[in-house]
Amino acid sequence: MTSTMRIGFFILCIIYGFQVVAPQGAECGNDDIMKMPTCPICKMDRKMFSHSRMAFEFPDGSASGFCSLHCAALEIAYRPGKVPSKIMVGDYNSRNLIDAEKAIWVMGGSKMGVMTTNAKWAFGVEKDAKSFISQHGGQIVSFEEALSSAYADMYKDTRMIREKRKKMKKTKASRHPRKE
Repeated sequence: MTSTMRIGFFILCIIYGFQVVAPQGAECGNDDIMKMPTCPICKMDRKMFSHSRMAFEFPDGSASGFCSLHCAALEIAYRPGKVPSKIMVGDYNSRNLIDAEKAIWVMGGSKMGVMTTNAKWAFGVEKDAKSFISQHGGQIVSFEEALSSAYADMYKDTRMIREKRKKMKKTKASRHPRKE
């Protein structure tokens, strides 16, 4: 390896390292998936959905983790008295946790959302959000707008989820008929 190649490799490592560093408040850490591997609402694998997962920390030191804004919104509605002191979300690109209230949210577009037909994705860097919009459509919104939309979409989304699960159950039953 020539010295020019080594320098180039070193520069690439530095650039790559800067992209992997979680922007905006990842002090919560990214070990949340090990601590909370499945969503308590829908039982989905949070590692599989690390790009949309959410994590709450509470003043008493407890924490909760969800697969998506949809399930996090259900938790907020179900326990209005348990107010999180920190709300984190997975950055769509890096999958690192970032502050949900400071994130740049993209709503809508052609990319199917997690637990919703009206996708809501979080980005730590505005240029990443704009790049996503140029490829998939959607618009930049605040966290409050994304959360409000999660509630507005709730009936349609839960109906879609029920229908999908009904189809999956029928497919599974046709593959494995009961023996009598």
